[in-house]
Amino acid sequence: MQRFIERYDGRNYDVIIVGGGVTGAAIAYEAASRGLAVALIEKRDFGWATSAATSKMIHGGLRYLYYGELGLVRESLQERRILENIAPNYVYPLPILAPLYKSSWTVRAGLALYDLIAYDKKWTWDKDKRLPNHRMVAVDELMQMAPHVRPQGLESAALYYDCQSSFPERLTLAFVRSAVAMGAHVANHAQALDAICPLERRVGGVKARDLLSGAEIDLRGSLVVNCGGPWADLILQPGCAAEASPRIRRSEGIHFITPKLKSSWGVVLWTDDGRHLFVLPWRGHTLVGTTDKEYNGDPDNYRVTKQSVEELLATLNSCYGDGKLAYEDIVFAYGGLRPLVEDHVEGTYQASRRYEIHDNAAEGVEGLITIEGGKYTTSRNLAEKAMKVIGRKLGRDLPPSATAGKPLNGCEMRGVESFVAEMKNLHADFPADTVEVMARNYGAQCGQVLELARAEPELARRSAFDGEIMAGVAFAVRHEMARTLADAVLRRTGLGALGQPAPGVLEQAADICAAELGWSAEKRQREIDDVNGWLRLPID
Repeated sequence: MQRFIERYDGRNYDVIIVGGGVTGAAIAYEAASRGLAVALIEKRDFGWATSAATSKMIHGGLRYLYYGELGLVRESLQERRILENIAPNYVYPLPILAPLYKSSWTVRAGLALYDLIAYDKKWTWDKDKRLPNHRMVAVDELMQMAPHVRPQGLESAALYYDCQSSFPERLTLAFVRSAVAMGAHVANHAQALDAICPLERRVGGVKARDLLSGAEIDLRGSLVVNCGGPWADLILQPGCAAEASPRIRRSEGIHFITPKLKSSWGVVLWTDDGRHLFVLPWRGHTLVGTTDKEYNGDPDNYRVTKQSVEELLATLNSCYGDGKLAYEDIVFAYGGLRPLVEDHVEGTYQASRRYEIHDNAAEGVEGLITIEGGKYTTSRNLAEKAMKVIGRKLGRDLPPSATAGKPLNGCEMRGVESFVAEMKNLHADFPADTVEVMARNYGAQCGQVLELARAEPELARRSAFDGEIMAGVAFAVRHEMARTLADAVLRRTGLGALGQPAPGVLEQAADICAAELGWSAEKRQREIDDVNGWLRLPID
């Protein structure tokens, strides 16, 4: 992949997409696959904000049953199955236990309905991805499966299945790569400054700045799609689009990771105030989250605070384990802002996770579409629905969508376990755990990454506990548009997935990036300092 903004030739695109999270990436892929000329710009890096701050779940929306959003539940379940099919090396079944401390008839009824709505959950290309129906679990069995569950007052438990994404950042990148493979032009570290309005109240493109070179260019296009997520009501506002502001609420969701409370099962708990809390297995550790707290500040100023982490920690200690997990037991904490469609409920937890595809012609501004709300699991279907509006606005009769039936770029396999076994046989000169993690992370591109390590032995150094090697950093810069150390170690590789990596790892990764990108010694150190700032636990 190459940043098109460095060589933009003045062409006019059918669609310019602003925002490179999973929503923007999915729309870019969908639009390019229908034959449209597409440009995508992202001011930081693909999937760096909300799309990276998830619970790592590709879920069917069980809790939405409580609010009667049956359509959203069905859509989520359908898209969960589709993602299992088109991204098999990134989406895996996960068993989840739900301890029940009071009458369980409503839970039983809800799960029975959930199974019914998910009637096609076993229609997966890979038989290993087929999810069974739920079942009830007796207290004795539950305590053996999840010994950290509080036994006091426990009546029974439900065991149901959902899906977990092994690497959400790379899953988002797979949508970007798929868009590029279909002809889309993409660029990270490219900020939209303003809408271009060649005619009064008619958007005809975007004025953009390449944040790496400082150059400003005018990107011309017939239609601009605002996929800014938590920034959607703040970007493209000056000039002719000033009155086209969508209604966005922002909700903070944070998570932390600890090496304690390990389990092979996910556990979902309900807090005293009626919210849910996940305790999930993650890379040999435990992932805890999430929160749902309204955020009213500037999203550019958002940071995870120690107070927020301590509040989540206190919630966990109030209902799980021995209640003694300490702040010092946390190795990493992360968070982000969810964009929610404005509604009239009191809190963001009750706010709908539906999305809206808003034609800003309603405010008298032509040539602009704003995507509001949404969630990771349903992004592909959101993109498919957005194409109905895009096709109508462009006056084009577009071919039907094919994205649900075609693997994402790099995910061309039907059986993940057989693919991993094949890679181990083909690359037996590497340790088995290294080949396994690289096969799952890179899919069909695994061989290319390992070949780098063969050609340059210094890239074969193990850089993470699971066997990942430094070749991923070089591959990220050369082939995946990584332009900062954070791009490489936080979103292209798993080096920073569990907080601070082993001593020397960041420095070697920075050496690779510096050699590839021509950094000075001062620039290299600034990049290391920046990553350390992201990985360090908040102290205030």
